[in-house]
Amino acid sequence: MRPTVLLFDIDGTLVTTGGAGRRAMGLAFEQLHRRRDACDGFSMSGMTDRAIVRKGLGIIGQPDTEDAISAVINAYVARLGLEVPKVDAREYRLHPGMREAVLEARSRAGFAVGLGTGNVRAGAKVKLDRVNIHDQFAFGGFGCDFEDRVALIRHGAQAGAAQLGHPLEACRVVIIGDTPKDVAAAKGIGAETIGVGTGNFTPQALIDAGAEWAFSDFAASGAMEALLVGR
Repeated sequence: MRPTVLLFDIDGTLVTTGGAGRRAMGLAFEQLHRRRDACDGFSMSGMTDRAIVRKGLGIIGQPDTEDAISAVINAYVARLGLEVPKVDAREYRLHPGMREAVLEARSRAGFAVGLGTGNVRAGAKVKLDRVNIHDQFAFGGFGCDFEDRVALIRHGAQAGAAQLGHPLEACRVVIIGDTPKDVAAAKGIGAETIGVGTGNFTPQALIDAGAEWAFSDFAASGAMEALLVGR
């Protein structure tokens, strides 16, 4: 088999956070700009944290300078650390089959298992620590690396290839995500996509967007084979 890099998205793919991220973002805007509603009018699905903040600043008529974006991100991460523990365990959960998939891939030679997420690195840690899986990911591409999703996915894939000791061109790269934006980012670097219908999009919608495979969740028949073997 070719050396394989797996990049998992977080929100809607690995976990559901019971709205903790959106609440934390609203509170961050309220703290700094007195506008908790800055991001209420659009879907955050598949967006990077920096892109979310930039759009929110534009909506409330504030300049989207690097300093302004960083200030909201820092406030957001602090708020996220307070919001995540408040969510009931019935609403904050790791999706079916995900822990098994990550652990199985990590146990195999020739696999590098990382994150490919629009979350900034610190926010990703907060979210995944709640379900005790953050330490299973040794590298990744994050929303603090690049605002553009294709660029951050490429960054994560390069980090995984380096861990395996191979050039990226020699590796099979698989993006696991729940939105058409994940599919588009995968296509942007020539990677495969496994879609999961655990977010806001159905498996069929992800297939229509170009995913090679899509499943209701990772406990579904065929999902593990697609991850570990491919075509």
